[in-house]
Amino acid sequence: MSTGLIIALIVIAAVVVIIAAAMTLRARGPRRGPSLKRRFGPEYDRAVARHDGDTKAAERELTERVHRHGDLRERALEPAQRERYEARWTAAQERFVDSPREAVAEADRLLAELAGARGFPDGGQYEEQLAALSVHHAHHVDGYRRVHRAAHLRAEDARDGGTGTEDMREAMVAARALFEELVRPARHDGGGRTGARHEDGHHDNGRHHRAGLNGGRKAPADRGGHMPWALHRRQAKES
Repeated sequence: MSTGLIIALIVIAAVVVIIAAAMTLRARGPRRGPSLKRRFGPEYDRAVARHDGDTKAAERELTERVHRHGDLRERALEPAQRERYEARWTAAQERFVDSPREAVAEADRLLAELAGARGFPDGGQYEEQLAALSVHHAHHVDGYRRVHRAAHLRAEDARDGGTGTEDMREAMVAARALFEELVRPARHDGGGRTGARHEDGHHDNGRHHRAGLNGGRKAPADRGGHMPWALHRRQAKES
């Protein structure tokens, strides 16, 4: 085989490799956006808005979050731990009626501690903890963001049109979903949610909480140990 033919074959092989690589990258490119959007849901839209509509910048940020926290494995809670967290959340809900600001602050602390106990970055690194939670609980993490913002807003700022009682109530309601995600036993822990679970993904406890939010009468505690939601619009008072 002549030297010229060998060089020609090498060039052809190199061109084939380059074309194949380009086609692979092109095939992967269009899927990244939809894949990230499915994974992050509302967090994807939030990232795009934060980058002024620049989807590529938003996707770079979200991809980097996945690289940092995607391999995180959540630690299981001991039953006694779970009961303590549930009791503290119930107490915070009941406290909201008379002291909404203190209740929101406790909910913020509780979510930070609970996330840390499940293996997420420590609550002292709020932004990093929030980023990790967004990778694994994207559809509920905004409740934590809202509670944290309300808890750290000064009382005078709230009176000037910042976060009032109704805003704090809504933040607590939104944060409840993340709390339930973090406190419930995972399947690999050998358990499920406390209480019966229905086809829509909610269990009996949620119906009691929603009834309270809609202004219904207070129902008794259920067998799962959760007390009904105490955040009634007519009862809550500004602290």
